[in-house]
Amino acid sequence: MPPLRESSTKATLIGLSAPICWGMSVGLVRGITESFGMAAGLAVFNWVTCLFLLLTIGLPEIRKFSRKFLFIGIPLANFYTVCFCLSLYLADGEQQTVEVGMINYLWPCLVVLFAVLFNGERARWWLWPGVVISFFGVLLVLGGESDIQPAELYLHIQQNPWSYLLAFLGAVAWGAYSNIVRAWADGHNPTLLVFFIDALVFTSLWIAGYGDLSGGTLHGWISVVLGAIAVGGAYAAWNYGMMKGNITLLGVSSYFTPVLSCLFASLWIGASISGPFWLGVGVIVAGSLLCWSSTIAVR
Repeated sequence: MPPLRESSTKATLIGLSAPICWGMSVGLVRGITESFGMAAGLAVFNWVTCLFLLLTIGLPEIRKFSRKFLFIGIPLANFYTVCFCLSLYLADGEQQTVEVGMINYLWPCLVVLFAVLFNGERARWWLWPGVVISFFGVLLVLGGESDIQPAELYLHIQQNPWSYLLAFLGAVAWGAYSNIVRAWADGHNPTLLVFFIDALVFTSLWIAGYGDLSGGTLHGWISVVLGAIAVGGAYAAWNYGMMKGNITLLGVSSYFTPVLSCLFASLWIGASISGPFWLGVGVIVAGSLLCWSSTIAVR
């Protein structure tokens, strides 16, 4: 394989910052909701993110999007955001926060699975073991020190079923959206439009009384600012890297986001992560990589 040109190397390095930024999202969103409640801090976070994206990638050309993408694809992305944020808001403590985050990170294997089922993507037979391994990793994460015991898992999930369910629905929604944006967006970037609608949704909830900025802590405000820069910067960096960098290398790097997420959550919100939990995270990553490799092998 010939060496990358200097511009391509630069784009790849910029793109590699995106998984690092995405890995910060679980801890930062949890920090925002803890400080400001369900909607107030998230409304500010999304407006600041919109401003950051406006300065980095500019306004989207909405008239160039197809109607089916505007009325199906965009709402699906907004549904993911609401599910993701609410699942973290409802999580009971730091440990459950990282558990919910790992359920959300089922989306890499679901992106590949949905691409095969609905987008005509070809894959080798080991796609299916990869999906099973990813879900097995989630069971390890939820099982903790008790390992995978059905009765214990059921009781654990029943402690806060909505948080876990919303995290899973979010993973399904993002897996579906990732395929829809590829099939229906015609190469146009909808990111700013998605965050603008997210901002309107959370602002409406804020006006309805869900959350308050007056009681915000310094930790919460720092989470808002860092979150906007991290998430907005991740999308901008990822788009630049995918357009001009090494797509294969960037694709592989994105599958390690769960590991980075756990590392940052342990630092930012004080989550205590045990050995069995790390094993589950590793299994999720391994399953996702197996899914990804099943599609690369047929190209």
